[in-house]
Amino acid sequence: METKRMLVDNNLNSEKSYTQAVDLLNNGEVVAFPTETVYGLGAIATNERGVKKIFEAKGRPSDNPLIVHIGTIEEVANYIEEIPENAVKLMDAFWPGPLTVIMRAKKGLLAPSVTAGLQTVGIRMPDHPVALQLLRKLKKPVAAPSANRSGKPSPTKAVHVEEDMLGRIPLILDGGATGIGIESTVLDVTVNPPVILRPGGVTKEMLEEVIGEVIQPTKSQQALESTPKAPGMKYTHYAPNAPVQLIDSNQAVVRDAISKLKNEGEKIALLAPISFENLGADYFFPYGDEGDKEMMSIKLYDDLRACDKTDATMILATATSTDGVGAAIMNRLEKAAGGRWYNE
Repeated sequence: METKRMLVDNNLNSEKSYTQAVDLLNNGEVVAFPTETVYGLGAIATNERGVKKIFEAKGRPSDNPLIVHIGTIEEVANYIEEIPENAVKLMDAFWPGPLTVIMRAKKGLLAPSVTAGLQTVGIRMPDHPVALQLLRKLKKPVAAPSANRSGKPSPTKAVHVEEDMLGRIPLILDGGATGIGIESTVLDVTVNPPVILRPGGVTKEMLEEVIGEVIQPTKSQQALESTPKAPGMKYTHYAPNAPVQLIDSNQAVVRDAISKLKNEGEKIALLAPISFENLGADYFFPYGDEGDKEMMSIKLYDDLRACDKTDATMILATATSTDGVGAAIMNRLEKAAGGRWYNE
C-alpha cells in the first residue's frame, strides 16, 4: 500500500487533502491526523470493517477500547444513553480539549471493536484545527487511538507516523508538531466520584475545580483493573527500542549511574533537564529547564523516538513530581520503563 503524507495548514489550499481524507474514511479506510495531544489513527466509529483496520495497522490487542472523536458537542447525545450532569459541566469547561469522558454507550450504534465488549465509551472533542475541520467535514464520529505501532512511543509529528505506518495506511494529514505531546486525560463519569483512568493534560486539580472530588488511583489500584475501560490501562506502551530506567532528578546520582553503566559497557542516552548536559551521557535529550513540566510533556515522545536513532543500549530518564501534569508524565515514563528504576 502506498502511504501519502499531505501537508494541511492555514496557509495552503487544503481542500483537496480533506476531501481525500473524508472519501477514504467513508470507504472504510483509516487516516492519520493531528490532534492537540498526539497524532491519531482514525476510522469511522460506526464502521466495524474500518475500525478493524486500525487494530491491524497498529498491531493492537483487540480488547483495548478506542476513543471516539467528534466535531461538535451536540453529537454526544447521538451515542450516549444519558449524559451525566458532571459530564455536561466538564464538556463546557474543557472541550474542545485533551479530556476524554467515559459514559454509557447506546447499544448497537458504535462498531463492536470500538467498545471492546464494554457498555461504556470514551468520547472527546479535540482542540486542533485539522482534526476539527476533518470531523466537521465528515459529520461522523471517528475512533482514533495514537497513530503508532502498538507499544511504541506515540507520534507527535507526521514523520513519526510515517516511520511506523509507511505501507500500512493510505493517508497521513500533516498538520505539523502537536502541542501538548501526551494523550488526553480519560475520566470515567459512570461512577461517583468520577475516576481518572489515564492522567493527561487536564489535571486532577483542574477537574476538581469544576465538579468537586475526583479520584486518581494509585499504580497498584490501577493494576486491579481486569478489563481496561480506556486505552493505556492494560498493556506496556510508549517504549523505545533500548530499555528505559527511571532515575531521581539529582545530578550526583545521575552522574554516578552514567559512570557505572558505561564501565559495564552500556551506551547511555539521558533524558533530563538542560542543566544535566555535562554528566557524561553518550546522547543527551534535554526536557527543558528543571521543573518545566509543560516542555517535558511536549518533548517526551519525540525524545524517546530520537533515542531509537542512536546506538544507545540504555536510556536513563529523570523523574518529576506527580502534581499537575506531572502525574501524566510519570504515568508515561513508568510505562516506557516497565516500572524499572535505576538501582546502584
